[in-house]
Amino acid sequence: MTEVNKPMRTGDAPPRIGGWTRFVTARPRLSLLAALVLTVLAVLAGSGVADRLGSGGWEDPAAESTYATKALEREFPDSQPNLLLLVDAGGSSVDDPAVAAWARDLATRLAGERGVTGVGSYWQTESPALRAEDGHEALIAARITGDEKAMGQTLDRIAPHYRGTHGPLEVRIGGMVAVRHEMQTIIQDDLARAELIALPITLVLLVMVFGSAIAALLPLGIGIVAILGTNAVLRGLTEMTDVSVFAMNLTTALGLGLAIDYALFIVRRFREELSTGGTPLTAVGTTLRTAGRTVLFSALTVAVSLAAMLLFPQYFLRSFAYAGIAVVLLAAAAALILLPAALALLGHRVNSLDLRRLFRRNRGPRPTGEEGATWARTAGLVMRRAPIFAIGTTALLVILGLPFLGVKFGTADDRQLPSSAESHVVQQHIREGFPGSPGGGLEVLAEGRATQTQYADYRRQVAALPEVARVDGPLVKGDSAYFTVQPKGEAVDDAAQDLVRDLRAVPAPFDTAVTGTAAVLVDSKHAIAERLPWAAAFIVIVTLLLVFLLTGSVLIPVQAVVLNALSLTAMFGAVVWVFQDGHLSGPLSFTGTGSIETTLPVLMFCVAFGLSMDYGVFLLSRIKEEYDRTGDHTEAVRHGLQRTGGLITAAAVILAVVMVAIGTSRVTNTKMLGLGIALAVLMDAMVVRSLLVPAIMRLTGRATWWAPAPLRRFHNRFGLTETTPTQAKPPEEARGTARPATKLPHPTDDLAAL
Repeated sequence: MTEVNKPMRTGDAPPRIGGWTRFVTARPRLSLLAALVLTVLAVLAGSGVADRLGSGGWEDPAAESTYATKALEREFPDSQPNLLLLVDAGGSSVDDPAVAAWARDLATRLAGERGVTGVGSYWQTESPALRAEDGHEALIAARITGDEKAMGQTLDRIAPHYRGTHGPLEVRIGGMVAVRHEMQTIIQDDLARAELIALPITLVLLVMVFGSAIAALLPLGIGIVAILGTNAVLRGLTEMTDVSVFAMNLTTALGLGLAIDYALFIVRRFREELSTGGTPLTAVGTTLRTAGRTVLFSALTVAVSLAAMLLFPQYFLRSFAYAGIAVVLLAAAAALILLPAALALLGHRVNSLDLRRLFRRNRGPRPTGEEGATWARTAGLVMRRAPIFAIGTTALLVILGLPFLGVKFGTADDRQLPSSAESHVVQQHIREGFPGSPGGGLEVLAEGRATQTQYADYRRQVAALPEVARVDGPLVKGDSAYFTVQPKGEAVDDAAQDLVRDLRAVPAPFDTAVTGTAAVLVDSKHAIAERLPWAAAFIVIVTLLLVFLLTGSVLIPVQAVVLNALSLTAMFGAVVWVFQDGHLSGPLSFTGTGSIETTLPVLMFCVAFGLSMDYGVFLLSRIKEEYDRTGDHTEAVRHGLQRTGGLITAAAVILAVVMVAIGTSRVTNTKMLGLGIALAVLMDAMVVRSLLVPAIMRLTGRATWWAPAPLRRFHNRFGLTETTPTQAKPPEEARGTARPATKLPHPTDDLAAL
């Protein structure tokens, strides 16, 4: 132990308490009361936030397809139906006079509804695209106007009057507005269920980790504060920008997961300091100078990874950045302000109500040196066989990631919903029973004055394209017109995406803009590909800088970035093998689409990379602390894994439980996000941190800590270190067996040094 951690002897001066420790412990009861009041206010401010969140956000708002969609909604609302009534005539034909009379009456009533426009049906237009091939089903199409909230309210108002039996007809409701509204409702219900699953299991795991029921409740309380605070932040953001309902899942997962991680780290260190004979106040001070710094640094690294999503234009991704950054900062703030206040009040009572005594009546207390002995032996074994573990582990991770080489990107549609969802059933009937590729049609907006001859020439050029099955139109209104182009194949396959590019290349005497499902996908992929290098560079550069500030090493930041990325291979491989290719679709209850939604890998990378850095920081900070104390590289790695291996594993298991609870969602994207990140954090904690990191650090040896003189001076001045710059022996000066360095008090002894 360091000097500051040793029990005080008679006559010793007590360790100096820094300004931050004084700040958070000066009025602990007042701090906790203020936190309670703010939490209550957050509950009130965040109430109803789910009803204000959107269920879209996958489109690039600056893309050609988005512009064309908005222009068509404005000029030709009938061209953009978002509500479909699937009319089933049972054993009769849809052309039966009685069936037709009832259907026309439904269409007339729907046209009279407030907020509904552009009503059309098979019985009015006799369009073959609106009639099922077996002749027993047909469609009534309409458009509900307004924003997402207004459309949802209109649907809730009118749906009960049209769904169900009408004479000889059975009516079910579908269309994009129904899909999104049902998705939003299911996500809210699933999130409530996930919280009911995760909270009690998390509490049990925390009791198993700490033994003490009091200590176990502290991390859970911090997580709840972070979640409620973030809901209030999201509620405020909805007044200024669009926020996706999917972000609620991340709020719960990271709120519980990170808050528990941070609280685990702080409470564990506090109890460790108490066990050395320190007073509660000095234990809080030492904990904040060590674990507190690590928590703050970890929160910054996670926030950086999440902030990269702000570089993308889709509000689906930006929403996760809003929610993630807010919950990370709130979790860190609660862990660094409220938790020390609670620990100062509790003191040795933090160990009260040790429930594990019920199961170990005949066992004595664990010997002091036994704690973490298994992890110490593991580190020793790995470092003795470092080349074997480094090569073997790396090969395993690469093999697990190979399926991602066959990834295919697509768009989110009704198949995200469970197969029993009404809107999914309707869209599936349309896919399987109606001619052409319903929902896969492309619309071409033509703007500028043109003659009928020019429109006809353009239509002939479009019809001559090899992937075009049919061209309808133009429908002209003033100086604008639009054509509908039906592709031969599937709605968003490679041929349909090539058709989008071909349509945009067709010369015309007027301005054209192409939209439709395939066009949105093409534009979304382009927007992500254009910004992905910038986002990756942002994450890598800032991560390298932050890890350098923590360690003062040039090599460790590079190792951290590479190993973190490597830890994600299993997640990406599993995403393709399970969700794209459809393996395990039965046990996991989802409908495979043969593709992955375009934005999801970006989201999963940013979240999982940040969480990997979270665990990496916990391990590296303890290794660095020991290396500064002794100058012995091998012993520092062994000691770091001994002290943090169990903690990191426990934190990963708890976070995995939360993510698996999220993964029980009936919406495929949420299921993929939860289960994928659960796999990533477990692989990172149990494989990368336990095996690959000690193996690599053993192979790099003392060179691990090398830095050129200018960077060393920079780190001495600005680095986040627990020792003064002159304490630790520079690695290049170490020869033979390192002698322990004398540990001196930090010049600031405080988080305020940051």
